[in-house]
Amino acid sequence: MARHQKTFTVGWLYPDLMNIYGDRGNILTLLKRAEWRDFEARLIELGRGTTKRMDEVDVFFFGGGQDREQALVYEDLLEHKQPPLERAVAAGAGVLAVCGGYQLLGHYYQTGEGERFPGIGLIDVRTEAGTRRFIGDVVVDSALVDIRPTTLVGFENHSGRTYLGPKAKALGRVRVGFGNNGDDHTEGCLQGGVLGTYLHGSLLPKNPHLADHLIRSSLRRRGITDLAALDDTAELAAHEKILARSAR
Repeated sequence: MARHQKTFTVGWLYPDLMNIYGDRGNILTLLKRAEWRDFEARLIELGRGTTKRMDEVDVFFFGGGQDREQALVYEDLLEHKQPPLERAVAAGAGVLAVCGGYQLLGHYYQTGEGERFPGIGLIDVRTEAGTRRFIGDVVVDSALVDIRPTTLVGFENHSGRTYLGPKAKALGRVRVGFGNNGDDHTEGCLQGGVLGTYLHGSLLPKNPHLADHLIRSSLRRRGITDLAALDDTAELAAHEKILARSAR
């Protein structure tokens, strides 16, 4: 196929507000891994009030934010983003949601004072505030069957406790760290094209196999099922270093 006849588009939800943990690395990883395979890689920034071109997006990224930032995007998400996001996911687009973004896509977030903020219900999860903050390295044995290696590594920093409903399945099982809630050993969520997780750090640079899963899954609707292999020696060395450090 001639150069640039293939496109891959990332939609970044609230880049100015939901981006406090260096998660821009996830955006760059998706774009570069598509570009290295001769795709025309494009980024659409979807700030408050913006819905144009959401139907062009292959993978949406929804990052983390403090409570103040989450409150600022909350009404906009319900009013402007929910319908086109639901349509895009139904049509085969993917979503990577990290921490605060993950929580807002669920049914609700309940504060420590008992106040409940409804989410958009795109995934069957609920989140409640905890008294202890979960911080540190995380190693997950992934439930995904199309990735090698099967481990995922990252860094968590959250006080929310997320619980999965019957329609959602866990991204994987925690080997090191706390994961969704510190109780059931699950981490993250998989439901349709949506992948939610608490893994920061950034996640995708150290897990190139997960980045490829997101790219490949989102392009399947266009009949693209195979991705050319890339040399991931450096990326997987970083992955293995975290595995080794966490095993001590």
